[in-house]
Amino acid sequence: MRHSPQPTSVEITRAGQILRAGGLVAFPTETVYGLGADAWNPAAVKKLYRVKRRPADHPVIVHFAEAKQAFEWARDVPDSARRLADRFWPGPLTLILKRAARAPDFITGGQDNVGVRVPAHPVARQMLAAFGGGVAAPSANRFGSVSPTTASHVLAELGADVDLVLEGGPTEVGIESTILDLSGDAPVVLRPGHISKSELERELGIPVAEKSAASPRHSGGLERHYAPHTPARLVPTHELDREIEKLKEKVAVLAFSRPDERVDFWLRMPRDAQAYAKRLYAALRELDSAGCEAILIETPPDRPEWAAVLDRLRRACG
Repeated sequence: MRHSPQPTSVEITRAGQILRAGGLVAFPTETVYGLGADAWNPAAVKKLYRVKRRPADHPVIVHFAEAKQAFEWARDVPDSARRLADRFWPGPLTLILKRAARAPDFITGGQDNVGVRVPAHPVARQMLAAFGGGVAAPSANRFGSVSPTTASHVLAELGADVDLVLEGGPTEVGIESTILDLSGDAPVVLRPGHISKSELERELGIPVAEKSAASPRHSGGLERHYAPHTPARLVPTHELDREIEKLKEKVAVLAFSRPDERVDFWLRMPRDAQAYAKRLYAALRELDSAGCEAILIETPPDRPEWAAVLDRLRRACG
């Protein structure tokens, strides 16, 4: 496995060759680092699932260099999808569409829909252009654990299981893409992200619903996901001091306030939702490596701009 300090044109070409040969390439997107395989190659995708330790019925998002390619993997593409693609692609939005025949069962989890995205990160776009097709790419970590936002996170967790890691620096957004389901009668947000529900509604001119029990299976949809190994729990701001007061174990804390001397390990987080999201996964990894027995996380405000962060934290705490 090779790790390029900065991806040259030679490295980008090599990444395309590895993908065509059925190998795995980790690469940066604006959201998190993805673990990529040729979405048309059953052996490559099987290897991807094995390395991820991902359940076979859990679908993966397919990444493309251009919207035209993405829509070739779908049938009956609604005007709403094209309008959103014009507005938000390249960018952190995944669209769930009715799948075309070329979207195989082994990437859709056997469902009649497919998730597609055109990422914005220049390294991802160069790699996708060099490869020329769809790249199945969940986050580049073991299934259910904290997503990677740097190449070093990928190397620490997956190491030699990956054929090539393309360096792209720390990711800009820091949490996974918004997932919008357009395969049914009305648009439904399946996973909140950097692109908010209100932004989608403004662009579409109609309400966007919340997910229900009838919604398709999708990436990041399990109750416990994005989770550190150390048990973590959310604590409301007004209860944090009381929880610290009664501590009997070695605890790490993620909070908005200044460090408390009673706590073994403390990370202070930004009060801006987007800055918090960008820092979140690196912070969870740091807390996880602090040698503590538990993690306390101060609950962020329950406001629309914090929806994506709260979703990740609630799943991280399981």
